[in-house]
Amino acid sequence: MLEKLEQLDSEYEELIAKMSDPAILSNQQEYKHCGQRKSEIEGAVFLYRELKKARQEVGEAHELMEGSDAEMRELASDEYYEGKKKVEELEEKLRVELIPKDPDDSKDCIMEVRAGTGGEEAALFAGELGRMYMRFAEGQRWKVELMSQSEASAGGTKEMIFSIKGNGAYGKLKYESGVHRVQRIPATEAKGRIHTSTATVAVLPEVEPVDIELKADDLEFDTYRAGGAGGQHVNKTESAVRITHKPTGIIVACQDERSQLQNRAKAMDIMRSRVYVHQKEVRDRERRNTRLAQIGTGERSEKIRTYNFPQDRVTDHRIGASFSNLPGIMEGNIEDIMQKLMMEDQARLLAEAG
Repeated sequence: MLEKLEQLDSEYEELIAKMSDPAILSNQQEYKHCGQRKSEIEGAVFLYRELKKARQEVGEAHELMEGSDAEMRELASDEYYEGKKKVEELEEKLRVELIPKDPDDSKDCIMEVRAGTGGEEAALFAGELGRMYMRFAEGQRWKVELMSQSEASAGGTKEMIFSIKGNGAYGKLKYESGVHRVQRIPATEAKGRIHTSTATVAVLPEVEPVDIELKADDLEFDTYRAGGAGGQHVNKTESAVRITHKPTGIIVACQDERSQLQNRAKAMDIMRSRVYVHQKEVRDRERRNTRLAQIGTGERSEKIRTYNFPQDRVTDHRIGASFSNLPGIMEGNIEDIMQKLMMEDQARLLAEAG
């Protein structure tokens, strides 16, 4: 482990030097990759440096314990045992830090929220979930950009796709993939009965063109007239774009932007992420070593969380934990839930590592 940590320390210094190099500074792609790698190893490097210092202090205290001055021996003894405890704590933190990470964790992400079963109530819930994630992202000082949205007649959302750009966005939000269930009394319910509705969430790592090759022959492009609100261009120009990836059958459509070029660019961003995730899932199945990214089966059909409004309770079924203050959670205060999910995932990976 120490040899690996020394290598990471050297790599960290090399990255800092690279990021000050004018040649790297002028190459945005390379600079971004260096920055992502620096962020990935920074935690381990800082812990390792702290551990080396703590071990040195323990060694110095041990030498003083063997001296002739009784008072100095007593002081050194206290420092020695406190230092030993600190060393053990740092070693444990390093073990966690060195758990093999998903290489996509540092990436930006694309979130897709869709209404499930429950009609208008499901669409309202999907819109509230999308807003919850956007509020959370804003609290993290991440950049949010709406890529596509299909509104429901009652003011809810049939489908919402948005990108979130920020260091580690995918690593934090990936646990949100799955089926979210809501239990509450709809505003239109005259008899006060509790209804159950669902929405599905998909979290995809946002990938660069260099991360995946989409062959031109595998893509089929269609244009059509956009529908819905949007001004004079709607239904008059073929600004909407639909892309089909023929080998997988994945279809992406975008119509929210005014120009065909802008819709095409956004649709390609979403397509790259979807095909990337599809290929990754296929590779994992072939190796029979699927990483449980959602601390469950990882299938979108899996019910992962229930939002019970009458009882002011949110329950995450993967870890069997419940959280109160549902109004605050819907305002984006989901850090506690995410931390528990990440800790559970870390504990599982540590157990697997032996």
